[in-house]
Amino acid sequence: MTNPGEFADFRPTHVVPQEGLPAWEEPDTSRPTTPLDAFLPVQLRSRRGEWAEILCANGWSAWVDGRLLVAVPQPPPTGGRPLARTEDPRPLLSRTAEALDRYRRAAEALGSGQLDAEGFRSATRGVRAGMVLDGEAVWLYDEASGGWLFGDGIRLTTYAVAQAPAGEGQP
Repeated sequence: MTNPGEFADFRPTHVVPQEGLPAWEEPDTSRPTTPLDAFLPVQLRSRRGEWAEILCANGWSAWVDGRLLVAVPQPPPTGGRPLARTEDPRPLLSRTAEALDRYRRAAEALGSGQLDAEGFRSATRGVRAGMVLDGEAVWLYDEASGGWLFGDGIRLTTYAVAQAPAGEGQP
């Protein structure tokens, strides 16, 4: 068991994938423990081959298949230069909140029996949002640009894009 003082400054390095993740007490499949919930933030503590020892925010630790963990983006490297501020984050924050609210309403309707599985799929079709919030830093997925933006509360800067930039004269 981990000492509670050890995780007071917990900073996630990864999240559990969408499908959740089996976990083990030791890097040995004969000692399973409680599986991890989808999107649970975890901190990678060590690796042993494909095994990864992780720490959860509540101090619980386990071993998982480290290949399946999803890395949490870190602030973009600046090479000592300040980031160029390019976009007001408020409109994208509003669109992200609207997408989350639409999904939440559909999930509540599904849970209460007002929607069946097909109705839920229909109600959530096309809903896309992505957000990692860590103190003053935020990473937002912008579906319109197909990329992730990094923000500090004042401005957003392109962090990662889904496709290569178009060449000269290309759309």
